Amino acid sequence: MKEQVWKDVMAKEYESIMKNEVWDGLPRLKGRSMITSKWLFKIKHGVDGSIEKYKVRFMARGFSQKERKYYNDIFAPIDLYTTIHSTVSLAASQRWTLHQMGVKTTFLHGILQEEVYVEKPQGFEVED
Repeated sequence: MKEQVWKDVMAKEYESIMKNEVWDGLPRLKGRSMITSKWLFKIKHGVDGSIEKYKVRFMARGFSQKERKYYNDIFAPIDLYTTIHSTVSLAASQRWTLHQMGVKTTFLHGILQEEVYVEKPQGFEVED
């Protein structure tokens, strides 16, 4: 986290979070349950083994919550291989053209009925 390249990608992730109005910054509230968080670091390599990209994601550690106390429903967006295979098969049989795209940041925009407090990840301080 001390290297400038990681600080830069962390700042980009933070900018994306703020741009999408994911949270409001508050001082720590006494008596409130906090979900801890962390940064997930990954280096993407090219086919020749060279470093292609540094990636970092902000992760809320929701495993500290208890079902039915803090939440009722769970939603996890995933791609199953059967879905991908079916899509490619359908496109091939219909002679459709497929396109691939990369998504930098995704957010599930839902309305929460519960108050959720997430702690900032250690080692990342923002002046404002």
